[in-house]
Amino acid sequence: MFDLKDLYQEVIIDHNRSPRNFGKLEDADHTLEGYNPLCGDRLTLYLKIKDDLISGISFDGSGCAISVASASLMTEAMKGKTIEEGTLIFNAFHELVTVDSQDIDFDKLGKLAAIAGVREYPARVKCATLCWHTLHSLLTDDTTSVSTE
Repeated sequence: MFDLKDLYQEVIIDHNRSPRNFGKLEDADHTLEGYNPLCGDRLTLYLKIKDDLISGISFDGSGCAISVASASLMTEAMKGKTIEEGTLIFNAFHELVTVDSQDIDFDKLGKLAAIAGVREYPARVKCATLCWHTLHSLLTDDTTSVSTE
């Protein structure tokens, strides 16, 4: 029988082993570092914004499987989005991993829903959200390095 939990686990494993958009974006016009001292995750997020659109996004660094998979999934979800759309996706993702709710639209979140299980492990939420908080800081012009502590 098909198990959605197994599918989500496969998505996380795939994105950790072969992260999408990994590496420095040479023509980035926004760069910010993020750090999760609890787990040791470190990343640098690179953005290129043109005419209010995220035309390029990548990351590099190191971290646990959840951190890397979340960053990989996030970069895929953000390409081509406006800053406003990016902020809405950030809010939806943050709710997904922090709120125990039946009202979350998993279909709308697509592959990002694979990270929903971290909600059950509070220490892992910081791993999953590090890249997202780093992105949110860039989208709101906050250039202070991000830390989950």
